[in-house]
Amino acid sequence: MPEEYVILVDEQDHELGLMEKMQAHREGKLHRALSVFIFNSKKQLLLQKRANNKYHSAGLWTNTCCSHPRKKETTEAAAKRRLQEEMGMTCKLKYRFAFIYEAKLENDIVEHELDYVYMGVTDTIPILNPEEVSDYRYASIEEIEKDIMQHPENYTVWFKLIISRVKNTL
Repeated sequence: MPEEYVILVDEQDHELGLMEKMQAHREGKLHRALSVFIFNSKKQLLLQKRANNKYHSAGLWTNTCCSHPRKKETTEAAAKRRLQEEMGMTCKLKYRFAFIYEAKLENDIVEHELDYVYMGVTDTIPILNPEEVSDYRYASIEEIEKDIMQHPENYTVWFKLIISRVKNTL
C-alpha cells in the first residue's frame, strides 16, 4: 500500500503540516477528515460495512463513506472522490457541520479527527469497492439507532458519536 498522508490541524482547522497516515493514527494527532451520509428518496441512510481487511474497525457498519483529504484538496472534493472510490456513486453533496472527536481503537490506533460532515440524496445503486466495503444496506435513522442500542459492537466508534447529530440536521 502506498504511503498516504493526512493534514494535521489545530482545533480551529489551521494547517500544521502533513504526517504519514498510520503514524498520525498511532500518535493520535489531530487531523482533517470527512464523513459522507447518503440518503435515498425514502429518507433511508446508506450504510456500508467496512471490508474485513481494513486496518481498524474492520467488518463494522458505518456511514456511507469516510476518509481524509489530500494535500491541497478540499474536504468537499475529497468527499466526492471517496464516494466514487468506495461506493461507485456520484451525487450532489452539501456540507452540514464539523466536529472533533478522539477515540482509542484496536491495534493501538487513535482516531483524533476534525471531521467534516457532508450529506446527499440519490437512489443510485452502489457499486462496492471490495477493498473498502464488504456490504451495504439502507435503513431509517430510527432503525439504526435502535440497532445501535441493541448491538453497539457492530458499529464504528465515530458513527455512534455522529448519528444523533446527523438526525438533528434532517
